[in-house]
Amino acid sequence: MRRSSALIATATATLTALALAACGAADDGASGGSTDAEGSGDLNLVADGTLTVATEGTYRPFTFHDASGELVGYDVEVAEAVAEELGLEIEFAETQWDAIFAGLDAGRFDTIANQVSMTPERLEDYAFSQPYTVSRGAVVVPEGDTSITSFDDLDGLTAAQSLTSNWRALAEESGAEIEAVEGWAQSVELLGTGRVDATINDSLTVLDYRAENPDAPIQIAAETKESSEMGFVVTPERAALAEAIDGALDTLREDGTLTELSEKYFGADVTS
Repeated sequence: MRRSSALIATATATLTALALAACGAADDGASGGSTDAEGSGDLNLVADGTLTVATEGTYRPFTFHDASGELVGYDVEVAEAVAEELGLEIEFAETQWDAIFAGLDAGRFDTIANQVSMTPERLEDYAFSQPYTVSRGAVVVPEGDTSITSFDDLDGLTAAQSLTSNWRALAEESGAEIEAVEGWAQSVELLGTGRVDATINDSLTVLDYRAENPDAPIQIAAETKESSEMGFVVTPERAALAEAIDGALDTLREDGTLTELSEKYFGADVTS
């Protein structure tokens, strides 16, 4: 996934292990369900009573337009649930990724919901909510293949990888021979024809593909221990908003809403 690729820190690891403890629930009326629109001035919102959320609208299955043109997706529904829990209206500002942080810095919206990874660099400049999505690197093999159960098992085998992908480095580090492909779709095709033994990609990509193609004859054989965590991001002066979002996410996690949305889009719980 393009957002989590920023976490690659060395040639031997594809994701930086972020040992981030989930932020505690906010105090003094900022916890989930206790902040209403009348008190939203304390959150330093762009528009009082409304949570203005930046998102791409072109990043399936997280934020995209369905056949009717409606903005939908996992991140969209999580943001809507958070706003409802906070007693706020919600307005989405569709923005290209290259300009999304500049818009946040300029105060055009309150937060971003677009699978924003908690990289060390971003943690220095921004405040984040607790993560609502966690992903890992995954080894994908043909369905029924039990010969590969770890990254070490790729030694001497052939893996389909894009030459410009960070996953290629992990495959090479694991000892695999690389079969160059243009992307995920071609990797799956080569797996199906037996031309390659495996491919490495983001676990969310794999789960999304299997949700859309439940009969696809592939399976995840192993995952990295290191994970990439994604959350709502705000500028430092809106740290109180991040705390309020934390409280809302706590409630949505406890009542099962996050798990329900995760399983709707991925067929699995990707929230932890």
